[in-house]
Amino acid sequence: MDEQINNRKTEHINIVLNDSDVDRHQSDYDSIRLIHRALPQLDLDQIDPSTTFLGKKISFPFLISSMTGGEDALVQRINRNLAIAAEECQVALAVGSQRVMFSNPKAVSSFQLRNLAPTIPICGNIGAVQLNYGFGAKECKEAVEMIGADGLFLHLNPLQEAVQPEGDTNFSNISEKIGTLQKELPFPILVKEVGTGMSPADVSLLYNEGIKYIDVSGRGGTSWSRIESFRGKKNRSLGIAFQDWGLTTAESLRLNSHFSEKINFIAGGGLRSGIELAKSVLLGAKIGSSALPFLKAATESAESVIEVINQFKREFVTTMFLLGAENVEALEKNRNSLML
Repeated sequence: MDEQINNRKTEHINIVLNDSDVDRHQSDYDSIRLIHRALPQLDLDQIDPSTTFLGKKISFPFLISSMTGGEDALVQRINRNLAIAAEECQVALAVGSQRVMFSNPKAVSSFQLRNLAPTIPICGNIGAVQLNYGFGAKECKEAVEMIGADGLFLHLNPLQEAVQPEGDTNFSNISEKIGTLQKELPFPILVKEVGTGMSPADVSLLYNEGIKYIDVSGRGGTSWSRIESFRGKKNRSLGIAFQDWGLTTAESLRLNSHFSEKINFIAGGGLRSGIELAKSVLLGAKIGSSALPFLKAATESAESVIEVINQFKREFVTTMFLLGAENVEALEKNRNSLML
């Protein structure tokens, strides 16, 4: 099993890097217009884009989203470069699925990044469906403690599992099990989709279970259905049929706007610029997350990742300036800047 999981992670990376159509470019952000301020009444150099996440200050509201993990040298290099860059730029970081480390001790080091990133928020990551396949509080606690994380993402990927040749598809009573974990564990549980969005029904279930952090990760960015379609002939046509399934991140945020004062929403799924990050904040997200724009850079060097992060930040700060928002709190309150 451990070799199968390791091979799958490497396959995923190679597919993403070699298939340009995996990034669907259908995130819906282009349909959202912002009202420009010709008189922003601000000094660009005095704008403060910083915020807090999981009790720690970050330089702007951004999280490098979960990508990978395992014993493969490429995987190890990617994670090290991401951690070094995240610490340098003071943004949050989520590791890839840690399931592999429970069956392969050699994979553990790819997740142990705290020595490279001592001050930033780091989040662990386990597939929520694994709660129906033998994982529980013990494993989740170990996943966090072993890497010195500040919280644990439980990712929801029913479409990916349905298309995946070796997928785990028993999602029965998952919300209740997530709620039980949150009651038992001493750290925040964060729940995320992986690219098909979160409906109000889903958010309501999680809110009622005490979950306060949700990454809606909508359609329009990386299509895991398409990725899995390349991994087995059996479900090839199924993966292509569902490659554009789901709600976009913008749609998910709009549909769940009545929860924005109760839940810390994270805007993942197709986020490709600092302008889109600002749009997400205006739609009710506390921070944004992205993975694909950093993958190729992370195969090269930490400096390459830093360059991409800084581009996101420059675009975000410039958007704040052009909307007349001196800090993130002012941006959050400036919903009148949206043209929907």
